[in-house]
Amino acid sequence: MSKIAMAVVAHPDDIELMMGGTFIRLGDAGYELHYMTIGNGSCGSATMDAEQTVRARTQEAKNAANMVGAKYHDSLVPDIEILYEQPLIRKLCGIVREVKPEILLLPSPQDYMEDHSISCRLMVTAAFCREMRNYESDPPRPPISIDMALYHALPWGLCDQLRNTIEPDFYIDITDVMPQKLEMLACHKSQRQWLDDSQGVDNYLSTMQEMSAKVGAMSGRYEYAEGWRLHSHLGFGPEEFDPLREALEAYIAE
Repeated sequence: MSKIAMAVVAHPDDIELMMGGTFIRLGDAGYELHYMTIGNGSCGSATMDAEQTVRARTQEAKNAANMVGAKYHDSLVPDIEILYEQPLIRKLCGIVREVKPEILLLPSPQDYMEDHSISCRLMVTAAFCREMRNYESDPPRPPISIDMALYHALPWGLCDQLRNTIEPDFYIDITDVMPQKLEMLACHKSQRQWLDDSQGVDNYLSTMQEMSAKVGAMSGRYEYAEGWRLHSHLGFGPEEFDPLREALEAYIAE
């Protein structure tokens, strides 16, 4: 079976902001990459209407996925309509059963925005249901019996909703892939223009770089890093199953 890694987040650019370096490293390590945002980015503009915004942000996300050779999966709902409900769980379970990832990169369960936290919950349930023969996905797909490891990125701002710092289980060095991470994020031109106009030239890219530098400082070893927490193995595989650390061992600090 091919080694497959899938990143699923709330909005276009969320992958690039908090997990892009790890995603790039997994591709370099020989993993087949899959890229998905549950929300379509519809609320991500102060100047375009929703339809224009979705068109622009979808193309930007596709461009970013193509840049790293990832397969792009279509979004499912508008922003702020990412709700923990059966129709979405069934659709996401169908995608999990089709893709069969052994590594799932997901948002933090605790984040400043509900779209992010709920996207995490949806994907945890969708992956948990992958083996259930009596759980019908949309579209219907047969259950799969494979081990999966779920990893949670750090939240934007590195804090939960109550401003408590989130400490990762381990750090991945992304220093030498930072230029590629910046290039992926730069694909999201609509966000660069919107945020840079209001907050200063190149704020969008520099803020991500500064956040990655903060995580690097937390590691005590790396200039730039991304932090990860491993989800409980219960319902997903053996306790010792940890393919991300195995694949990227040379770039990891505890």
